[in-house]
Order: sequence, then structure tokens, then C-alpha cells
Amino acid sequence: MRPIIGITANYSDAERLYSLREVYTRAVQKAGGTAIILPPVENDEIIANYLSICNGFILSGGDDIDPFYWGDLPQGGLAQINPLRDRFEICLTSRVLELKLAVLGICRGCQLLNVASGGSLVQDISSNLSHEQKAPKDYAFHDIFIDRNSRLADILNSEAIRVNSFHHQAVNRLGWDMRAVAYAVDGTVEGIESLGAGFAVGVQWHPEWLCDKYSQSLFRALVEAAVTAKITGR
Repeated sequence: MRPIIGITANYSDAERLYSLREVYTRAVQKAGGTAIILPPVENDEIIANYLSICNGFILSGGDDIDPFYWGDLPQGGLAQINPLRDRFEICLTSRVLELKLAVLGICRGCQLLNVASGGSLVQDISSNLSHEQKAPKDYAFHDIFIDRNSRLADILNSEAIRVNSFHHQAVNRLGWDMRAVAYAVDGTVEGIESLGAGFAVGVQWHPEWLCDKYSQSLFRALVEAAVTAKITGR
């Protein structure tokens, strides 16, 4: 059987609506996994059920993260935050990292991996390089450079690729078990990964929209890590 990959959904308080773009589920299915959507909840028992059902996780893109979670005050550039989703994903991600489950963080999800492990974010990037492209989502917009001695470089089999870009926040102070392994030309962190055991990788771009070999390799690596977890009973 295919490993089950749980993907966190967005939530609109105004509309009482859960949502997730189908490109996430298609990417997982193409990589050999079964995707299920995880609505944000406050119930710890349901979060525990998510952890027991899923062999791997994707932390999807979305709104800004409340700077409360790294002890900072909100600044002028802070955009929309989502309190229910923040609480849920911080709790879920902390448990995923503690249990060393396979997890891929995408854009907001990359930032979330860092915050959940005790790191902080740049609330609003100040740079001459645009990180919010005005171009189709499946268009690779700028270069990033990857540490050759990293899991991410091994997965992508490259030290430089072009990526799309839809963010104005980024990793700042690294979390206790995270290291930065990819950067844009302006020094903005574009990828992080866990220093410890298990598969915990965060990318600042949106590979679910891209059809290149690098994006496919990233989702395959997550699914393969989840297969291992499934075989070992975790």
C-alpha cells in the first residue's frame, strides 16, 4: 500500500472554509503516496490521530505566522495571520519533529519548521531581489544555491537551481535542530533541514507548482522516507 501523506489545509475564519490547492495532492500521488487533507483543529486527541494515521506530512503554504511564537512584536510589514492554523500547525509540527516523522515544509511550511523548533523569522524581507514574482506560478523566477554537503543537495542532485517565489517572510534565527542549506543571491534562506535523524526538510519556494525534475525528486524523497517509516511501524 502507498504511504499516507497528510497535508495541512488553510482555514478562512470569515468563510468557515478549509482549503488546499489540488497541486499538492497531485504531486504526492505522482510521487507514489496517498494524500489526505488535514483540517486545522484545536483538539489534541484529533492531532494525535493525525500523527498515528499518517506516515509523512507536508506543511503547506499560506498566511504569515504570528511573531508571538518567537517572542517578537508585530511589525508594519506583517500581513494576514491565521490564529487557529498557527496554533494547530505549531503543535503538530512540534510533535512531528519530536517523533522524527517525515515532513516537508513548503514556503510558510518551511518557516513553520523553523519556528516550531525555536527559531525566528524576518517579518518582511527588505531586498533588491524580488521574492514575490508577478509571473505564472509554474515559472521558475530566480536562482538559489544549495550547500553541497546537505540532504537537499543529495535529493536534487544539484547545487544551483531556479525556483518560483511567493513570499515576503523568511527564516531568520535558526531553530535548535535546523541548519540553513540553500540561499538566494541576496542571502535570503531558501532551504533548511534537520541536523538530527529523520526526514525534515523545508523549502521556501513552491515545488508543487513546478514540473521540473527537482520538484519531482523532492516529493519522491518525502514519500520514500514515509515508506521507510511505514515499514518500521512508524
